Amino acid sequence: MTLLDTIASSITRPTALPTIIQGGMGVAVSSWQLARAVSQAGQLGVVSGTALDSVIARRLQDGDEGGHLRRAFAQFPVPALAGRVLRKYFRAGGRGPGVPYLPLAKLSQHPLVKSLELSVVANFAEVWLAKEGHDGLVGINFLEKVQLATPSAAYGAMLAGVDYVLMGAGIPAEIPALLTGLARHETCALDLHVENSTSRYSVEFVPEALTGGGLPPLRRPLFLAIVAAHVLAVYLTREASTRPDGFVIEGPGAGGHNAPPRGRGVFDDDGQPVYGPRDDADLAKVAAVGLPFWVAGGYGTPERVAEALALGAAGVQVGTLFALAAESGLDEPLRARVLGELDGPGLQIRTDPLASSTGFPFKVVTLPGTLSDAAVYEERPRLCDLGYLRVPYERTPGVLGYRCPAEPVATFVRKGGSAGEAAGRKCLCNALTANVGLSQTRRDGYEEVPLVTLGTDLVGVTVLLAAHPEGWTAADAVAYLEG
Repeated sequence: MTLLDTIASSITRPTALPTIIQGGMGVAVSSWQLARAVSQAGQLGVVSGTALDSVIARRLQDGDEGGHLRRAFAQFPVPALAGRVLRKYFRAGGRGPGVPYLPLAKLSQHPLVKSLELSVVANFAEVWLAKEGHDGLVGINFLEKVQLATPSAAYGAMLAGVDYVLMGAGIPAEIPALLTGLARHETCALDLHVENSTSRYSVEFVPEALTGGGLPPLRRPLFLAIVAAHVLAVYLTREASTRPDGFVIEGPGAGGHNAPPRGRGVFDDDGQPVYGPRDDADLAKVAAVGLPFWVAGGYGTPERVAEALALGAAGVQVGTLFALAAESGLDEPLRARVLGELDGPGLQIRTDPLASSTGFPFKVVTLPGTLSDAAVYEERPRLCDLGYLRVPYERTPGVLGYRCPAEPVATFVRKGGSAGEAAGRKCLCNALTANVGLSQTRRDGYEEVPLVTLGTDLVGVTVLLAAHPEGWTAADAVAYLEG
């Protein structure tokens, strides 16, 4: 029996909901190793689906240490497709010193076939490795803001039998229908958010154009929408086509992107947005919707888990405890520096309203030598060579362009942006890739530097560090949260 036959024959949904969802963090911080460890501990392990095409291509160019990717590629249901990706990017022994990674074509409305193939195979491989050797639950997390990558990435994850898809940083109204269509290998399309548009635009994905057809139906994963407000939860359940299978209700203390404060923007003396009672979701109204929900952003202790359950939640989503665990994809020297700061004077974590080109506030750990350091930020040449957070805009009716406020200011302005909008923006695509040891080296010798993000609640982290001074595992974190 092939992998796909196994997936197709297993059409039942999980009977028991997880109490703990490990957050799908950053670019490959939520690695397959981390998700696998959490899943084996009996909870929902989640891989990050952001920029997996770049992550997998770079791991291959670094020699695929341990042969894990080649092992996953060997299980891909269309061997010729996986073989093309492998031949393109794999370098036995890795790159030479100072050799840049190969560039990838940026996301667009009409992607190249080779780009779609890489996306599908990359997402398959990460999920397959997370699920290898056990029968626990594995999910994948996507950003709604990265719309252009979603159809092919979700399809690749589903080919590997992913159990849950989670999505935040936007309004994921079209994802339930997308997953249903992809499970049937149907041609699918997502509407694009296009600035200054005079007509409707979409990105289309044709699974059988890549696979050649003939594959059995896939199991549709459960979909959890990550939202910050109960009103959005209610909105998404009004129509069957937009109704998710559950929610993650994320508060402003969570790491990564946060929803902006409701109402008029107010900032403290440090330039951080001020959140108030209006920004707390009404969990009673969320519960009244009738779907399971998990709460996130400051729920990283067993006491907070118990509190969430008492409020009617199915459980919690936790990121920071797992981001600093041994199996995390965070580069080991960088993780050690963060833990050292925790054991010393303590970490400063700011809610930066400008760091992300999405316009969403973004949690930034103040750490010397990273882009949080003003001098390091000023030294970095502004460029946009990965482009995952580029936004489509209408150049002329029917023709799209793409721009990012983190690209060179003159370029952004020429495309219709403003210098004010570009001020203070950081290249998250390159920085988050650098966080996991995959930083690009430029021809001029410049090497991209990290930018670390964590949640502001460090109570559980402090407890685990005291109990495990040399560091903790994902299983340790699960056991702590389970009390």
